[in-house]
Amino acid sequence: MVEPKCPGVVERYIDLSGFYDRAGLQPLKQDILNATAEYQGHYKRVYRCLGAAGELRRDMNELLDGDQVQQHLVKRAAGIISRELKRPAQGTGRASQRFISAVTHKGAFTLWDTVSSQADRVYELADSYGLAHHLLNPILTAALAAGHDTVACPDPMAPDRLAHLIFPGLSLAFVTSTQEDPWPHHAYRRLRLDAMTDAHAYRLNRPRLRFTKRVAAALLEEGISGLGQAKEAHDRLEQLYNPYVNFDGVSEAADRLADQVLALKDE
Repeated sequence: MVEPKCPGVVERYIDLSGFYDRAGLQPLKQDILNATAEYQGHYKRVYRCLGAAGELRRDMNELLDGDQVQQHLVKRAAGIISRELKRPAQGTGRASQRFISAVTHKGAFTLWDTVSSQADRVYELADSYGLAHHLLNPILTAALAAGHDTVACPDPMAPDRLAHLIFPGLSLAFVTSTQEDPWPHHAYRRLRLDAMTDAHAYRLNRPRLRFTKRVAAALLEEGISGLGQAKEAHDRLEQLYNPYVNFDGVSEAADRLADQVLALKDE
């Protein structure tokens, strides 16, 4: 629920509770309470699992993500910038942030068709340790400075880090490809970022990396399983409610609200 700051002046309340058949729902009260508690309980566990998986992934990244690795990635980015961003900009240098990747009840998932529909040339960044951000960030900075409009897509497990970049005006994209969610099409170019890690640090930490990667993957799978269980519980909750909701009334209210919003254009 969102509380209006200036009700009646800027915002207004929209109350949909009148479309419930309260009398019809009363005999189902305990079933509704149980289903609500069940799906909320699953979500708490999911958040713990995904949070722990994210921390372990960050731990792997910190083991391998030294200054030398970052400098190497920035150098590779400079070569890409000089090669790919030479064309005159057709935009205004605006970045739009969009999440096209997510962890869902069906697994780790990316809207790859969103990429392929906007870019003929796709760089696939094969990345197991979260290094892609250091390659993508300087590319994004250079593109915006040159006036290229960009769709910047954060990593859902680490929203402060970039996972993908799309340049519709250049028909160009850079995507992070992982074992859980690989790029499914032929790539214009494929960069193995794993090979750019510090070889000494990798050898020194190999047992820890293997263990951490295995546990993080197990936690991710457990989180995905929990999302499936939460969905099942929520579906049962909807089945309980649906016969006692006046959906025609909801649609009519939505139509009236849409008419009011559209009328604002003429004021």
